[in-house]
Amino acid sequence: MSTGTSIRLRPYEVALLRGGPRAAVTVAVVALHLRGDVEAGRPGRLRTSEASSEAAGQAPPPQTSPPSQASPAPASSPASLPPLAEAVRAALARPAGLPQVRDHADVRAALAELQARLRAAGLLRAFPPHRTRTARRALDALSAEHPLPTSRKGLPESDALMAVALYGEPTLHVLVPRFALRAGLITRAEVTEGKGFHSRSPRGGGTGGTAYSCGGGGGGSD
Repeated sequence: MSTGTSIRLRPYEVALLRGGPRAAVTVAVVALHLRGDVEAGRPGRLRTSEASSEAAGQAPPPQTSPPSQASPAPASSPASLPPLAEAVRAALARPAGLPQVRDHADVRAALAELQARLRAAGLLRAFPPHRTRTARRALDALSAEHPLPTSRKGLPESDALMAVALYGEPTLHVLVPRFALRAGLITRAEVTEGKGFHSRSPRGGGTGGTAYSCGGGGGGSD
């Protein structure tokens, strides 16, 4: 489906337009989690699956191919990842919270590349950063094509990532609620007697980041 832009928007660009850097990094984290590369560590922190295996004393899988033969890169190899997801994975060489991942130098560089791509396409203005009217129309078209999912069952990974990009926290509650809560991607909801629900920022950092405003007629930010 055409969104009326000069580029085909991927989940990372969509998330960046909708919610700013934090939203884009969240999509990368979920992509890595769905691939089995990243999991929740201590409350509010993320870690790679390799790091958790090493901590548990598990040896890496044995080499099955002869040393003289080159093996194709596995599906979860960093070489096959989009630049932002690869940068996020590298930032998790040690367990970290989402704000620390977002502030990692490699992640900032990958975000800057995405921002430059969106500015070149006429979807993002630099000073002050905000979505353009064209970006709003593109997001509206994608939202119509990808409604908020009600279940993870049967949902392709590409559609899951687009839903996270478009809707953020409501999608996380549907698709990966336990991971998102433990990793600090969503806020904790608590019940206080006589006071109903109230939210609390996840351990390891608050919401952080800045969502882009909709100057120039763009839609409201998340």
